[in-house]
Amino acid sequence: MSKQGKQGYTYVSYGKEKYLHHAVASALTIRRFDKERPIAIACPKAHLEVLEQEELRDIFQVKYELAPEHCSIVGFKHHLEKFLFFEQNIFLDSDIIWCRQPDTLWQTFEGFPVTITGNETADSFFGAPKGVAVLWDVLLRKRRRTLRRFGLSYLSRVQSGVIYAQDDALTAEVCATAREMLNRIDETHFQSRLKESGRTMESCEWSLAMAMSKLNIPVYPWFQGKSSVQLDYIGNYTQHDEAFEAVKCLYYPDSLVYSLRGLKSATLQRFLTRLLTFFGKGDYMYVTPYCLHFGWLHEKQPFLDFAEQKWKELVIESNEEIE
Repeated sequence: MSKQGKQGYTYVSYGKEKYLHHAVASALTIRRFDKERPIAIACPKAHLEVLEQEELRDIFQVKYELAPEHCSIVGFKHHLEKFLFFEQNIFLDSDIIWCRQPDTLWQTFEGFPVTITGNETADSFFGAPKGVAVLWDVLLRKRRRTLRRFGLSYLSRVQSGVIYAQDDALTAEVCATAREMLNRIDETHFQSRLKESGRTMESCEWSLAMAMSKLNIPVYPWFQGKSSVQLDYIGNYTQHDEAFEAVKCLYYPDSLVYSLRGLKSATLQRFLTRLLTFFGKGDYMYVTPYCLHFGWLHEKQPFLDFAEQKWKELVIESNEEIE
């Protein structure tokens, strides 16, 4: 594939048109800080036609028609070698709002041939049954048995909302290994995401994590305080204006305390945080990450509202220019 520039961002959209709206809205937030680097989108013909019809073709400098077999999470993220449009690529989930100028991030990423944001060690819930069912896995040491069966000594936690790649051959090897891992799911303790309520697509993350471990490729540290690439949007942890132009996230350096952010019950969240604070784990700071990621289903509505508002504004603006 001929490269379309040195550095660039890539989004993917498929399925309902609303997912295209999300990618457009996210791309617009990049342009708040980065006016130069090109942005690509890989999407089916129907989404490309929408961009043309609404006169929004200029938002993405590279537009690629996505084949049906790649219109899924694993269909795309397990085949990234097919979408390396630039010499250096940042692949982004579309439910992301950019909050900072990214030049320093690009400089940091340059030291990695390929990497994915994540934690050095995965917890017991990663790719496993959710809730109390995970205790069975822990008691039977299923995670350890999986690693031993595949000749691995560790398993990282991958958060694939941000992926960086500049080595074409190594990216292809990572993806091929991830595909192999997914095909061998029955030999692991991992659970198909399709078994979870409300999920219609298989996850790519545990298989990518297995591939990264197999090839001894480090993840890019997910939580780095003020240098964090992406932090989760949690309503009572995030200060922002209506347009998300000024964002600050409550951040606890202690990983146990910060892990409480995912609890749906704010009351339980506050109680446990205060309890751990009593034991000296309550240090906190407010930080602005490069990206604010709306990955939690129960916290996604603010992004959905933001994306639809941006889409409406764009369409109205486009129609006025035509007239």
